[in-house]
Amino acid sequence: MDDSKSRINAEETVVLFADLQSGIVELTKTMPLDRLKKGVLALAKLARLFDMPAVVSGIGGDDGRPARMLPEIGEGLGDLPTHHRTTCDSLLNREIRSAIESTGRRTLLISGVATELAVQLPALTASDLGYRVYLVIDACGGMSERTEQGALMRMAGAGVTSVSTMTLAGELAGELTTARAQEAIAILFSMAAS
Repeated sequence: MDDSKSRINAEETVVLFADLQSGIVELTKTMPLDRLKKGVLALAKLARLFDMPAVVSGIGGDDGRPARMLPEIGEGLGDLPTHHRTTCDSLLNREIRSAIESTGRRTLLISGVATELAVQLPALTASDLGYRVYLVIDACGGMSERTEQGALMRMAGAGVTSVSTMTLAGELAGELTTARAQEAIAILFSMAAS
């Protein structure tokens, strides 16, 4: 299904982990923190399993210290550099946008906190740039149900689609008799059990 307009092809996909750092993730009101961390870990494991490159963005501290990202990203993908953004929209930062563009992939999965800002703004920009954009709904968290719902509606209006880590795992698994598919299904079950 390489020409599918509705399916996610891992070979065309890059993942953006946005603002999943100490001091920000704890502010989410729409996703319990432990569930958010499981979603982030599942997405990171799927990215590794299906060779999807990942870009991590965050905000450096006022004192110049680098952002302390969720350890689940590293647990799933190993050490990745954090690109510190200086605008609310990660894709308006040259370094982050270049990191995404350098992959040559045109499908973008986004995970982050807050859905209303760190997720929505790059999703809208990426959509405007011609990317197929998917919000990984169980690897994101918002500040309130009302404001997150508004962000989801705005993104949907711009062509951004939602997907869960469970759906992503099942969709990418393909032929279930392969070892890779079995790993993907194990990730799916880890989310279902949580």
